Formats: sequence, structure tokens, C-alpha cells
Amino acid sequence: MRIPRLLLAAPHSGAGKTTVALALLQRLRALGLRVQPFKVGPDYIDPTHLERAAGRRPYNLDGFFLSEEGLLSLFQHGARGADLALVEGVMGLFDGKDPLGRVGSTAQVAVLLRAPVVLVVDAWGMAGSIAPLVQGFRGFRPGVEVVGVVANRVGSERHAEVLQEALSAIGLPLLGWLPRDPTLEVPERHLGLVLAGEVEPPLEALGQAGAWDLEALLRLAEEAPPLPSVPPFLPEPRPSRVRIAYAWDQAFRFYYPEALELLEALGAELIPFSPLHDEALPQAQGLLLGGGYPELLARELSENRAMREAIRGFPGPVVAECGGYMYLAQGLWVGEAFYPMAGRVPGEARMAERPVLGYREVVALRDGPVARKGEVYRGHEFHYAHLPPSPSPAWRQAGGEEVEGYTDGRVLASFIHLYLPAQPQGARRFLALAERAGFGRL
Repeated sequence: MRIPRLLLAAPHSGAGKTTVALALLQRLRALGLRVQPFKVGPDYIDPTHLERAAGRRPYNLDGFFLSEEGLLSLFQHGARGADLALVEGVMGLFDGKDPLGRVGSTAQVAVLLRAPVVLVVDAWGMAGSIAPLVQGFRGFRPGVEVVGVVANRVGSERHAEVLQEALSAIGLPLLGWLPRDPTLEVPERHLGLVLAGEVEPPLEALGQAGAWDLEALLRLAEEAPPLPSVPPFLPEPRPSRVRIAYAWDQAFRFYYPEALELLEALGAELIPFSPLHDEALPQAQGLLLGGGYPELLARELSENRAMREAIRGFPGPVVAECGGYMYLAQGLWVGEAFYPMAGRVPGEARMAERPVLGYREVVALRDGPVARKGEVYRGHEFHYAHLPPSPSPAWRQAGGEEVEGYTDGRVLASFIHLYLPAQPQGARRFLALAERAGFGRL
């Protein structure tokens, strides 16, 4: 299968990959092109901005979650109907789960996709040094093909000319540049960007800033080699047979889109609701409470007593991840202020100053609404909240003794964001339990 594609990488986090991606998406859409965005890694936040700029739902490409075949299948699934695929990398090009970035890195995805890599360099305070920096990344690993550079935070047009001259010495083009302008940057929070919707990225300004060689970029994308055919990413769609309500508002919106699509393909009718604003749950047989920022809206969530009581009494299976786990707790401490929450699981959540962060491989300690005892699942954890050890933990770290989360067989509450498309049996189990619960039957 031939899919024109480019991958934006960088030497390090904070170089401006998302800013460059947004600017390039604006430029390409102005040409009338349908561009499909992707994000390397488990990030939920950058994709919200990519979606605003592209007008298409982004997908996460993660080599820790998916096999080579699975990752290729998801890429082809997402790129259907697009003229070009633009993949935004994560962290530095060779940063991943292991020290050399063999797994969970942008480089791993670049190799699997055989994607031309455009290196985004923060060029502020840099001139000729850009050439050896890029040359080092260019030659570090076979299969990672760096084809050009986009310079971010450039001081002037003359600065851009100097950078271009330096890169010509190593035979690489300067494909574009953006000026040093704080108004073009998207605000950050918790080691990541603020969600689209909380703040609007300056898309119009980004689409007009700097300069681009779009002809060269499109040519490089077209030169990407064909990809092998792989099985479909999702199973053949089934008719809707069970209703699943999922939290979707300013406090909860962290879901992998391909996971929601998997549930729909397996027969779920997904119904959004707002723990912030709604007074009652929609008629449903299962409940999803995704991640988000409940700590920022703790007072409003706590004041919605009707919703807290509805969730506390919900009779079907419940899956709550990260922010959803915090909401199901007895309460949430933000500084010295305490806010009662749904009270569905034991313990009080408390915000801390240091994050818990990383990939996870976990073993189910007992049967729950997703996993059976002994099954192994993969996911990702990133949060500033803590809860005391549960009397009925859901997971044990694979190869270790540390336990996490809570389950009573009907509720699964955990800080770990599971990647269900890699283990669709968990999604099937959740829907089967919801269907048997019979509450709100279709």
C-alpha cells in the first residue's frame, strides 16, 4: 500500500514538534490536501491540537503497545481517505522505554513505517552547529532516514539563511522555519501541553508564520516506499447490542480513539455524558470514566451530588482510569481543600508535586470487568495524584510485587490507561458483562 507520509522528530522534548506540526497542517490544508495526523506514544494531549488543525481524528502509534503488524495496521486504518499522513514524534528521536530507544520511541515507529524523518531543531542561539547536530542524528541508526530539517525559534530571515547554508554542507535541505515568537507557542501543563478547548492554538498565525518549501516536503512524502499489506486493525463491525456511557467533558476526555472504535466494532453504542454538568446518567449497561484533569474542576464535580450518587449506585460494570479513578474515590484533596467524590472505591486521592510516569505491564490479581485473574495487560501511567493501597488491588506489576488499583469484580479503577486494541479480549469481556447486567437493555 502506498501512503505519502512524513514523520516529525526532534533531538529532545520541547523543540517545538507540535508547533511545527500545527503550522505544517495549516499550510497543507490550505492547498486543499486531506492530511491524517498521528502521534507517536501514549500521549492524549497533543492529539487534541492535531485534530483541531487537521480536521481529522488522530491516532496513537506506539511500539510498546502494538506489534509491528498491529502498528502498520493501525497506520493504514487511520490513513484511509487521506492524501498524506503526518506523524508527530514523541520526546527526542531516540528516547523510549529503553536507553537507546529501541522500543516505544519515535525511531522505532520511523523504521516500522519506513517514513522519511524531518528533524525539528530549536535553532535559537544556534548557527553552524546545526549541521553536526543533525548529522549525528542522521547517521545514528540504520533505517532512520533523516531527509531534512525544520528550524524552530529562528531569529530572522538572515538567521534562516545561515542555517540553510550550514545544512547544505551535509547535503540536507532546510524545509521550513518558524520565528521565535511566544504568541505562536501553546501553553504547557504537567509535562505536556494544555488541552485544545482550554486554549485555542494560534492556528491562523501559525499558518502564516515563517517560510516553507512545501514542494520539497510533498516530494519527500511521495517518495516514501510502499508498505506491506496487513490484516484490518478492527474486527468486522457487529450490530449494536449494548449501551456504554462514557464521561466526556472538560474534566474527562482521555481515551484512545482506536479503543472507542474497537468497542463500537464489537457492538457497543457509545453515549457521552458529563459528570460536571449532567444530573443523571444516560440509560446504559456499562460505564467508562476516562482520564483527564478532575483536580482542576474538583469543586464543580463535588457540587454535582446527583451525578455522584448516580455513579455510586450504577449496577453495571464500571471501568475508571486515572482521573476516573480519582473521581470514584471517597474524595480528592487539592492542597488543603477536600472535595467529596463518587465514593465508589476506598481511599482518598491526594495531589502530589512529583508525577508517576511510565509504561506498565501488569498481571490481573482477580477477575474484573476487563481482565481475568492471571491475564497480562499493557498500558501507560501518568499522574500527580496518589491513593492509599487498596484492600482489593486490581494489578501486580509483571515481574515485581508492587500492586495497584482496585477491583471488586464489577468495578475496575486504576491509574493505568490500558491499551485495549492490543488485547481486544478485555473489551469483549467488558461488553459481555455489561450485556449480562441487563440494565438499560436495548
